[in-house]
Amino acid sequence: MTSDSHIPQWQLPAGVSRGTWDYAHAAHIADEYDAYFCENQLFRFDEQVLARHFAPPGTVADLGCGSGRALVPLVRRGLKGVAVDLSEDMLRVVQKKAEEEKLEITCVQANLVEMDGLGDDAVDYAMCMFSTLGMVQGRENRRRVLGHARRIVKSGGKFILHIHNWWYNLYDPGGPWWLIGNALRSGLGRAIQRGDKFFEYRGIPNMYLHVFTRREIRRDLKRAGFRIIEWLPLDP
Repeated sequence: MTSDSHIPQWQLPAGVSRGTWDYAHAAHIADEYDAYFCENQLFRFDEQVLARHFAPPGTVADLGCGSGRALVPLVRRGLKGVAVDLSEDMLRVVQKKAEEEKLEITCVQANLVEMDGLGDDAVDYAMCMFSTLGMVQGRENRRRVLGHARRIVKSGGKFILHIHNWWYNLYDPGGPWWLIGNALRSGLGRAIQRGDKFFEYRGIPNMYLHVFTRREIRRDLKRAGFRIIEWLPLDP
């Protein structure tokens, strides 16, 4: 995979928007990631949920691992880790943590839509946290990610997913107007799908995020072959 952050739009990998590509190739994002989110209570909540469902021994794949903030605590507890991310810089941070603590983590640079390099039934658990699935542009591409997740997780294994809720925009300033505009624009063609957002994030323009309705994600999980055993609604 090329590390050139200036490739033309038509050469971007499947499901990767221009903003996401630039985000993945911004070294400062990876280097400052842990400090930037050090007070994020969602991360501490995630760690509790993951520890409850992912018990050693076994192997866990973190799809869109970022700096490894969710994976490292699990490996400390005795699991083996597979860190998957589009960003070479994020994987560099994960590798450094693994070497410093002598943790068994394998780093894999890959687009989540194109994880053919990971074998069937390769892991006992998988996770895709912090709305990483929502960073994949296009519903068919997101379905491919879920399909890969189901394929690599052994029968009887578990997959934990975090997403943002489309309806939560009702409570954001200006959110109701966005809901109306998004519904209208998504009805005019295929360029914008219901739930697609574009915004500036930490100096990177045109970041993409898809927010989900419950019906949408339930259908896509079922289509991939998952059965939902727990649903945890979150609020601030």
